Amino acid sequence: MPMSDLVLEQLDSLGAAYELVVCDPDLADTAAFCEAYGYATDDSANAIVVVGKSDPPIFAMCLVLADSRLDVNKVVRKRLGTRKCSFASAEQTIEMTGMQIGGVTPFGTTQPLELWIDSRVMERDNLIIGGGSRDRKLLVPPATLAAHPRAEVVEGLAKVMPSD
Repeated sequence: MPMSDLVLEQLDSLGAAYELVVCDPDLADTAAFCEAYGYATDDSANAIVVVGKSDPPIFAMCLVLADSRLDVNKVVRKRLGTRKCSFASAEQTIEMTGMQIGGVTPFGTTQPLELWIDSRVMERDNLIIGGGSRDRKLLVPPATLAAHPRAEVVEGLAKVMPSD
């Protein structure tokens, strides 16, 4: 079964609200997608897989607004309970989620991952997130994210990046 079908299957099983937004795979990266399709980056969230350097490694997924920088060195590291952590590589992300960068979403992952959602994400009316593949996104209300079985809202998970 294609990965993207697992995404929709999980959303449907949760009874979660979502709208499928088809896109050009070459425009899947957040900034390009928002510019091409007229979505505000303020209403876009990125799913980022992180890895705690331990034996065995510990993985989790974080969801942060596109205008934010994930606090990997303090908040994430502490939550993982490891001395060191980093962003997962593209290969590790595919292994843990079955999805390519640009299409990663918390739903329908190949491995169960904790989902830590920055509290600012929950303040938006609707969000554009990955759709499981680079050719689509999901438009979801925060309640859909909160319905994820491993979701936890985390205060201060990310910091707003200064504007240029």
